[in-house]
Amino acid sequence: FMENQNERDEIEIDLVELFYVLWGHVWLILSIGLFCALSCFALSKFVIAPTYKSTTKIYILNKSDSSSVTYSDVQLGTQLTKDYAELINSRYVLEAVIQELGLNMEYKDLLKKIDVTTPSDTRIVSITVEDHDPVQAMNIANSVRENASTHIQNVMDIDAVNVAETANMPTEKASPSCSKWALIGGLLGCLGISAIILIRYLMDDTIKSSDDIEKYLGLSTLALIPMKEDEVNSKKKKNKIKTKKDI
Repeated sequence: FMENQNERDEIEIDLVELFYVLWGHVWLILSIGLFCALSCFALSKFVIAPTYKSTTKIYILNKSDSSSVTYSDVQLGTQLTKDYAELINSRYVLEAVIQELGLNMEYKDLLKKIDVTTPSDTRIVSITVEDHDPVQAMNIANSVRENASTHIQNVMDIDAVNVAETANMPTEKASPSCSKWALIGGLLGCLGISAIILIRYLMDDTIKSSDDIEKYLGLSTLALIPMKEDEVNSKKKKNKIKTKKDI
């Protein structure tokens, strides 16, 4: 029990010691963190091209003999929304959009810009397009909706595909977020410099004081011999001569 207690005490002392090591360099850590935060903020604000998102929504009705919509129709519609999403992302629809708008891109490139979501328990399908140009994002979203509506009606034998919401003109960028980039950059900067400080401290095994002798060697110092002023002055002179030679 005493051995376990001693091991715990040593761990606590080491952790406290590491904390004081970091605390002694707190201004350096904060300075590096602030520098990294400002750098990431400037990078996201002025260097990285912003992207914009435009969303349009459609409402799909199944063919039914009765004029009223029953609960079974709603259930069937929600089960088929995944099929609708596949048809919206199909090569037929996206290549028609590329030809209609004269886009200089291939099917795979346009597919990466489109995100189709289907909220649960609804027959509404959301089509979101992300692009560096807000006008082009809106035009692509509207074109995808129109071509997909025709394709869904022909393939799935759907009664109607109604427009629930037309594509909006995005006025604010979707990414990158300057605040998030600054926060992440500041945290990474603080963690990085803290890791460097701790590694340098742990790798340094030199004896610097009598306390280190008692701590690491388990020996007590009998006396301390101070250096003479002549020796101190001579060492200072040697250091000055070395710096002059280096210059």
